[in-house]
Amino acid sequence: MQKRWTLVKDVEEQKVAELAEQLTITPLLAKMLINRGITDFETARLFFRPLIAHLHDPFLMNDMDKAIERIELAIQQEEKILVYGDYDVDGTTSVALVYTFFSKFYKQIFYYIPNRYSEGYGISIAGVDYAAENGYSLIVALDCGIKAADKVAYATAKKIDFIICDHHLPDTELPKAVAILDPKRVDNTYPYTELSGCGIGLKLIQAYAQKHQMHNETWLSLLDLVAVSIASDIVPITGENRVLAYYGLEKLNTDACMGLQILMQMAGTKKQLTISDVVFSIGPRINAAGRIDDAKKSVELLIAATKEEAEERCQIINVNNTERRTVDSTITTEALEMIAADSDSATRSTTVLYNPNWSKGVIGIVASRLIEKHYRPTIILTESNGKAAGSARSVNGFDVYNAIDACSDLLEQFGGHMYAAGLTLAIDKVPQFQDKFEAVVKASITQEALTQAIDIDAELSFSEINPKFVRILNQFEPFGPCNMKPVFVSHGVYCKTAPQVVGTNHLKMQLYQNAALAIGCIGFGLSEFTTKIRVGERFSVCYTIEENEWNGNKSIQLNIKDIKITD
Repeated sequence: MQKRWTLVKDVEEQKVAELAEQLTITPLLAKMLINRGITDFETARLFFRPLIAHLHDPFLMNDMDKAIERIELAIQQEEKILVYGDYDVDGTTSVALVYTFFSKFYKQIFYYIPNRYSEGYGISIAGVDYAAENGYSLIVALDCGIKAADKVAYATAKKIDFIICDHHLPDTELPKAVAILDPKRVDNTYPYTELSGCGIGLKLIQAYAQKHQMHNETWLSLLDLVAVSIASDIVPITGENRVLAYYGLEKLNTDACMGLQILMQMAGTKKQLTISDVVFSIGPRINAAGRIDDAKKSVELLIAATKEEAEERCQIINVNNTERRTVDSTITTEALEMIAADSDSATRSTTVLYNPNWSKGVIGIVASRLIEKHYRPTIILTESNGKAAGSARSVNGFDVYNAIDACSDLLEQFGGHMYAAGLTLAIDKVPQFQDKFEAVVKASITQEALTQAIDIDAELSFSEINPKFVRILNQFEPFGPCNMKPVFVSHGVYCKTAPQVVGTNHLKMQLYQNAALAIGCIGFGLSEFTTKIRVGERFSVCYTIEENEWNGNKSIQLNIKDIKITD
């Protein structure tokens, strides 16, 4: 797939010079900071030295006082409390966090995760019925519930109260819950709006601990779960999320909960985990239980008290993950074959595929895989409980949620974010939806958005790449949305020996530029260039910079993202 290289916006030289002088750094680093919204000494201090003290007062969030008062009443009256969460990583970490906190001093509390296949996303009638039949009078919903007005009303009729802790966009009318903690509310009073669902759960327990003068460690000890949710739910690594991710990763790497410790061991992680490592190694394993079996098993792992419990539960999740990979690979192959067989596919701006036999648990992953091959908004649909249920994924800069909303007359239910959404519709309306979604997207998407872009921070000479530069770059971590790992471009580079193919399809080579020392490079999935690169001929590369460790020795390595060879 041909990619478009885009140099991030230029910055006024005077602003760059002023910041570089304030921070005693190079103009290049100053420009990179300004493009990340870091414009003066104070914002740079907050960026490079995040502190727990920078977290906002949880009582600034709408309804937080009502939520805490209702939980206090439940505890005082010895009511049964049900912690209810979605079946993905954000939902299961949210449930594990809130349940772990309160169960340490209150025993009339349990948790519930809806079954992806029989109940679907969010609050379900079956979940409310379970609460009613088992004597629960308060449900604390995490990472879901903001659109469940009908389910909350159903619960109210059964004398069950709801506290909703969500981070998704609400409808015009909010559910009639006791309290709704959601910074996406139109009347929001909270200073930061991009928390994960688990982040909202953290604010809830922070508020309770604060009001009851409990030691900060009672909630800070759970930041490893928050870091996993932030990484896996792809929320911006800015503001409060940056603080939570920074200290959550520190906890994850030094003193993670027993379940995460064993999960990391079984995943074979041996180095300090980054946000990217969590996204590709830890998150998929936690998700696997809900995709293949029952997400409650993920919660059981995350709350495991002993090593033996964690190992037993982790073995089950590893089996689920292996099965998930097989199913995911099979469906991706079938989906690509469907696209290849469609003569109109090349002119489409979208991919919308339906197969009643596909597993609902992996269709979101498949949608993401298809975008790697056919870069356009993608929806994968399958049959679930007599309906067509789907997962949508988008391309950079295009709001797939708004496009789905424009087709809402054909849908029974939908929800999500700019880049990921879920939807349900009648099976006989799938062809109409395919046509309307294509028309909506084609009318609003730009040609640029349909070409995968690599955003490049700056042009760099190999002579500028040294240990000091890399040390400062490392302080930009944790990386993620709105603070992606810096990408650089270098022109006129060349090889003195032919590149090699390593693994299945990866490119390995030594690159030179002018009189600079050779730098080792790895290009994952770029083996096609081994036949295009000729020894001694110059070309351009864009890349990230990383430290490679082998046998105890560290060296600078370029992770090649793309190559351009010009005549």
